[in-house]
Amino acid sequence: MRRVLRIGHRGAAGHAPENTLAAIEQGIALGVDFVEVDLRRTADGVLVVLHDASVNRTTNGRGRIDRLSLREAKKLDAGNGECIPTLAEVLATVSGRCGLMLELKVEGTARQVVEMVQSAGFSGPVVYASFLHDELTDVRIADSQAPLLALFSRVPHASVARATKYRATYVGLQHDIATGRLIDSFHHAGLLVWVYTVDKKGDIRRA
Repeated sequence: MRRVLRIGHRGAAGHAPENTLAAIEQGIALGVDFVEVDLRRTADGVLVVLHDASVNRTTNGRGRIDRLSLREAKKLDAGNGECIPTLAEVLATVSGRCGLMLELKVEGTARQVVEMVQSAGFSGPVVYASFLHDELTDVRIADSQAPLLALFSRVPHASVARATKYRATYVGLQHDIATGRLIDSFHHAGLLVWVYTVDKKGDIRRA
């Protein structure tokens, strides 16, 4: 049996406030192979870890993250006294302990993300993921060897061609739309398929 990769979604969002250093530490403690986090940018150009465009759902603040300075964002409580971490903080926390999956949520951030990973001297595998497939092109330009994960929320007829066009390494599909025939079509194109977000035991067995 091939080993299943264990990926901590937004750190370990089921055990600690999502996309916080506490969630990342919990994921590592649980033995994940990768922690996955979402990247956005503040008004003053700092890359931070946050899923939504606004801070409303996950913090005690309100407003779009791209209209808040880092200083303003850091004052917010992201749950249990945790704050919104920067990418730099995440890189320092995870390096040498497990792999890191970085989901790019905003256009025009790819090169900045790659440069930060490189300058940090991160130790371990890094996978760059995005639904914004043009961002993956920019990642490839900045790092010709970077593993790319092209995410699809649905599967258009030309999805295999699209993933190939963007020189993806992997394809990410919702687990409930990942049929055997669809997976075979990606495999025939030389692409490995990762599925998300698989939490229930029955879904894990099927995956």
